[in-house]
Amino acid sequence: MTHYVIIGDGISGSSAAETLREEDPDAKITVITDEGEPLYNRILIKEHAKGKLPEAPISIHEEEWYEDRDIELSLNTHVTGVDPDAKLVHTHEGADIEYDKLLVATGGTPTQLPVDNSDADGVHHFWTFEDARGIREHAERADKGVIVGAGLLGIDFAAVCGAQGIEADFLMRGDRWWRYALSADGAEIMHDGMREVGVDPVFDSGVDRFETDDDGHINAAVDPNGERYECDFAGVAIGLTFNTEFLRGAGLEENNGIVVDEYMQTNVDDIYAAGDITRFYDVLLGEQAQNGSWGSAKEQGRVAAVNMAADDTEEEFQWVSSYSITHFDFPFLSFGHPTLGDEHAERRYSDTEWRRIAFKDGKIVGGVLIGDLSPQSKFKQLMREQRVVSDQADVLLEQQVDLDELAPTQGQE
Repeated sequence: MTHYVIIGDGISGSSAAETLREEDPDAKITVITDEGEPLYNRILIKEHAKGKLPEAPISIHEEEWYEDRDIELSLNTHVTGVDPDAKLVHTHEGADIEYDKLLVATGGTPTQLPVDNSDADGVHHFWTFEDARGIREHAERADKGVIVGAGLLGIDFAAVCGAQGIEADFLMRGDRWWRYALSADGAEIMHDGMREVGVDPVFDSGVDRFETDDDGHINAAVDPNGERYECDFAGVAIGLTFNTEFLRGAGLEENNGIVVDEYMQTNVDDIYAAGDITRFYDVLLGEQAQNGSWGSAKEQGRVAAVNMAADDTEEEFQWVSSYSITHFDFPFLSFGHPTLGDEHAERRYSDTEWRRIAFKDGKIVGGVLIGDLSPQSKFKQLMREQRVVSDQADVLLEQQVDLDELAPTQGQE
C-alpha cells in the first residue's frame, strides 16, 4: 500500500488529497497542517474582515470530509524536518512519519516590515482565518489606518478600511499602485476607487518606522521622508516568506520558492511541491514562473497528485491564472503574468474602464482588465494557443473583441 504524505492543507494540499483518493482508492493518505482548522476559503476571508460575511460560509472542509475519504488529518502539527534518504517526515512532537511519495504545499507566511515596531499591537498581516478574525475585531473599533504594500493583497486592506469606516493612508513606495503591471492611466482608476471609500493613496512614501503609545499599541507611521501619519490600525502586505525552513538539508533546489518542473516534481526523487511555494516551469511561457492565485494552486495540487499516483509522469501543469477584485463600483481582473511583458498595448474607454495586454515574443503573456472583464476568455485562449498577435493589438483593444478579425498567423502550427 502506498503512503502519500501531504504537508499543508491549503487549497493545493487539499486538492491533492482529494485527487489522490480518486486515483489510488487503496492508498494511505496523511495530511499535516500547523493550522488549527481544516481548509477554508482564503478568497472569502477578506469579506469576513470587511464585516460582510459570517464565519460559516468561509469553511470549505469540516474534519468529517477527511474521515469520509479515509484521509488522516493532523491539525496543529509542525513539521521540523524531512529526510529523503529514509523517507521520513519529522514533527515537533518527536514523531516520525514514513512516506512513499511526499507533497510539500506549505505556502508562505506574510513578510514582516524590517522596521521598528513592525510587530506592535495593531499591526496586521492578512493571510489566515485567524488573521481575518483579528482584523475584523480591531477594524470595527479603529478610526484611522495606514496600509503598506502596493500590490494585490494591499488593496484588500484598503477595502477593509473602506467597509469598516476607517480613514486610511495607503503608503506606496512608487508613483502608483501595482506599478509593475499598470500604467498611470489604469492605476488612476484604482486610486479614484480607493479615494471613494476613504482611503488616500500616498506616493513615493512607505514606512521608515512605526510609533507606539505607552501600552505598545501603534499610534503612527513615519515614512522615509519624515512625514508622520497618525493611525491606530495598520495593514501590511509586502509579500510572502515561504515556509521552507524545515527542508534545510533535504537537498531540494530553491530559487525564491521550491523549483519544480511542469509535472510538479522537485529535483529529489518522490518529493513534489504545489501552490504558492513553487517556482514552476510554465509551459506557456517556456520558463520558470510563480503564481499565487487560488485557481493555480488548486490545479497544481491536482496535477501533482495525478503524477504522484502514476507509474510515470502523465500530466503537465498548464494554467492561465486570474485574480479578481470586487471591492469598488467597478470590477478588476488580472490574468496570466502581466508584469512579465516586453511590450504592452492599452486603452482607456471611460472613467472606470481600461485594458492593458502584456506581450512577450509577440504572444500574450498576461494583462489587466478594469471595468469590462468580458474579453478575458478570449485573451486566455490566445495565451493557450501561443499565437503571435502583438502586431494586431488594435483588434485586441476594440471594445468588443472579435478573434475572427485576427489575421491567421503565418508559419504557426
